[in-house]
Amino acid sequence: MAASRFGHLRTIAAAFGLAAATAAAALTAQTPAAALDEELMRHYQAVLRVDSTDPPGNETGVVDYLKGVLDKEGIAYEVFALEPNRPNLVARLKGNGKKKPLLLMAHTDTVNVDPAKWQFPPFSATRDGGYVYGRGAVDNKQDVATGLMTLLRLKREKVALDRDVIFLAEAGEEGTTRVGILHMANTHFPAIDAEYCLAEGGGVSRVGGKVKYASVETTEKIPRAIELTARGPAGHGSVPLENNALTHLSSAVAAAATWVPPISLNETTAAYFKRLASISTPEEAARYRDVLSPDPKVSGAADAYFRRNEPIHASMLRSSISPTIVQAGYRVNVIPSEVKATLDVRTLPDQDPDQFLELVKKVVNDPAVEVKWAARDVRPGAPPARLESEVFRAIETNVTKHYEAIVLPTLLTGATDMAYLRAKGMQCYGIGPALDVEDQTRGFGAHSDQERILESELHRYARFYFDVVRDVAGTRP
Repeated sequence: MAASRFGHLRTIAAAFGLAAATAAAALTAQTPAAALDEELMRHYQAVLRVDSTDPPGNETGVVDYLKGVLDKEGIAYEVFALEPNRPNLVARLKGNGKKKPLLLMAHTDTVNVDPAKWQFPPFSATRDGGYVYGRGAVDNKQDVATGLMTLLRLKREKVALDRDVIFLAEAGEEGTTRVGILHMANTHFPAIDAEYCLAEGGGVSRVGGKVKYASVETTEKIPRAIELTARGPAGHGSVPLENNALTHLSSAVAAAATWVPPISLNETTAAYFKRLASISTPEEAARYRDVLSPDPKVSGAADAYFRRNEPIHASMLRSSISPTIVQAGYRVNVIPSEVKATLDVRTLPDQDPDQFLELVKKVVNDPAVEVKWAARDVRPGAPPARLESEVFRAIETNVTKHYEAIVLPTLLTGATDMAYLRAKGMQCYGIGPALDVEDQTRGFGAHSDQERILESELHRYARFYFDVVRDVAGTRP
């Protein structure tokens, strides 16, 4: 009996020993991934804690941090600066040269902040409730940290490369492009010349905490500005004038704002609505398919619905106009002789700007109102990036792997610095981490006063990003 009992105890002890060994082995197996997550978070928080708001713009602290990490890892880099405190860093891992390089691009500056409106200090990179808070959390320092980690992993893991992998940490994206992408594209393009580019502009959309789809930006609108100037006689406010300049301006602004430019689809937008229909309710899907119809009676009803209820989709279908600034008058009792309004115009990449301006003049149709282009940093137009390419296929494969979601090629209604690279023939694709759609209206999105990202989604994005880069640049068996 005793022997049997001791044998039983030895069996239990052996079982516990096996379980402990299995647990230890499992823990050891998880350690590399956990270590990568910890290192990514360390780099991410470090660059978030640098105040690189633009204006005034001072990206030196971010670049100095990147230089320190790259020096330690033995990764070659160059720094290009039009102004001393506005540096651009270009790091490169050499491949065997069988294919042209792959460029990873991220900007190191951020928009400004009002610290009084932040729950956590905007440059504290505070971790709270599973989130990281800070200016630049999703625009665009997540790509700075992710691009850096991708280079580190490629080198440490000795990934054989058919392409050079170039990492550009650029200055000035938030409004001072002359020191950033323009300086690099016009003066130092050989340092970043590549067949493909990955940058900001896309992302994965979560609804109710669940991934719905991934957007990949393959083209974007061109920001422009139209200035309306109305002139008439000045006078005393007590004597109404039929040719009041402000009245003419008001009518002109209303006419331009209510004008509906014609629908113009391209490969990207056609694929977007087709794919979106495949994951939508029957009622929604019908509208997404209808808007692709060449019959105006069919597409018109869907378009009208979008203008009322889904303005982002209406904007993707056409060049657009939004009145944003009015300059008029200086006293309540003085009728001004000259008043102005500025219209934020976003033209489709293949839209002829002169033709569009003539259309606006016809819509305004008032000789008392001058209609002309206003000064603006205009990005160049270029054809959309190809959907049949190595990069797009790799993105689709890894969206399926990491997010189990469909990819929607997307026309961005805003603007990125990829426009300058597409104009030089580079195939550029905008990607991004998973964000909660609800966060935008709650004030947690890009440029908001509580900008944040889920830690788990930052880590998932880094794994997705690395796999895309390895699949595109790595040597295939």
